[in-house]
Amino acid sequence: MVGLVILALLVLFALLGGLFAQHHYQDTDFLALDSPPSAEHWFGTNGGGNDLYAQVVHGLRISLVIAITVSAATTFISAFVGSVAAYLGGRAERAILALIHFLLIVPSFLLVALIVASQGGDWKVLIVVLILFGWMYYARIIWSLAMSIREREYVMAARYMGVGGVTIVLRHIIPNIGSLLVVNLTLGVVSTVMGETGLSFLGLGVKPPNVSLGTLLGSGVNQVTASPWLFYFPAGALTLLTVSMAFISDGLRDALDPSSAAGGHA
Repeated sequence: MVGLVILALLVLFALLGGLFAQHHYQDTDFLALDSPPSAEHWFGTNGGGNDLYAQVVHGLRISLVIAITVSAATTFISAFVGSVAAYLGGRAERAILALIHFLLIVPSFLLVALIVASQGGDWKVLIVVLILFGWMYYARIIWSLAMSIREREYVMAARYMGVGGVTIVLRHIIPNIGSLLVVNLTLGVVSTVMGETGLSFLGLGVKPPNVSLGTLLGSGVNQVTASPWLFYFPAGALTLLTVSMAFISDGLRDALDPSSAAGGHA
């Protein structure tokens, strides 16, 4: 519940915080270059005179869009591919697993960095690339769990009744691993945020005129001694986001895992 409250406040801040900003995140105030927090610039300004409050709001919004979109898409793709592989079995299963294992050994971080950098740091391209290279690990886990579910009586009965394979996967297999998918979804948000932050921190992710929490941290870390506000405000937003998702995933695991001590109270 603490995690949900923090996440809700962060989402409201990202959506509505711009209404209270006195400046646009791209505006330049030449009279307040690299100035500390004040009544006019609540989070201070950077060396270019940009209002840090407006930039944190915009950067948090971009990071949330990237994280939630990538996490939701990779969770769905991994659930479908892993369940289909387990349901089909035989040669089809071995072919799908061979593809997954091959993609797992590909240096995805370097490929993502090269592709996004070649496209000028477009955050929409970053979303697509992170989805393309982010579903394989979860698909492998889901396949191992779906292996036992495909032998259950209700799956066998559906097969004997002539129910289509896609219907069995969507109606009988995936819903019965829903607890794992929910936890993967929340953890995926954290891993995506950290991945996007790392790329942007290295200058290989989101690039100006757009900003994300990673780009703000990348520019602020070089001035953490002279202008600490440039680092601590974006770092605080990122910390709250990751902590809230960690709390949520831990709470969901306790509520959905029947072996958990809290499972009986959920």
